[in-house]
Formats: sequence, structure tokens, C-alpha cells
Amino acid sequence: MPAETTEPPVTAFMLVKTTPEWLALTVQERVDAFTTRVLPVIEARTSGVRSRFYDTEFYSARVTDVWVWEAEDHHAYQLLVDALRETPFWDRYFEVVDLLVGTENGYARTYGLPPLATITTPSVGAPQTSP
Repeated sequence: MPAETTEPPVTAFMLVKTTPEWLALTVQERVDAFTTRVLPVIEARTSGVRSRFYDTEFYSARVTDVWVWEAEDHHAYQLLVDALRETPFWDRYFEVVDLLVGTENGYARTYGLPPLATITTPSVGAPQTSP
């Protein structure tokens, strides 16, 4: 199998906890703060990133949300973190509890294997097929 010539995309799991300052805002104030003070900085200073945001406060007291970032490369991810640090998101609205950064199926790429640990099982009630 030929060696991959491009760097695999970077995925970062940003584990955050809301701060009292964020929680003191009304829902509309939160929307306004994010859309005027955080989002424009991300959009102006980054390219090649996308995100998904997960609420976890009803399952965890340590982490209230997980923001999953996918970046084209390590430089795009670095620019993202630099941008976030220059907004009130970082340490005013949210405490960044942990950053877990990796590449999906990196072991498989390293050893030229299929991604064995990526698994999809059928939904309950879905018809079963034989191999």
C-alpha cells in the first residue's frame, strides 16, 4: 500500500464547562454574545475547520459541553485555538477542561490496515443480513 502523501485531518474534542458569567446571561444574550463576539473571530481567522457542539450537562457535572472540531491540518487547528483564546469564549464564558486531539483511525493508516475499530451495528428491529 503506498504511503499517504497528505496529513490526515485533525479532530479535537474540546471539553468545556460553562462559567457563572455565561450562565448569568439570558438565552438571547448568549446567542448575541456568541454571534457577535466569538463566531466572527473564528470566521475571520480560520479556514478549513468545522465543528459540532454537544450538550452534556445532564450527564456530567465536570464537563457541560463537548465541542468537536475537525481541521484540515494541525496549522488550521492551531489558528482555531489562537482565535478562540482571543474571545470571551476562552475562560470567561467557558472553562476549557481538556483538549483531546487525534486523527481518526491513525493506527490503520500507520500500519496499512482497514479501520478495524470503526464499527457500525444494525439498529434494533432492522433486518439482519448474513455475511
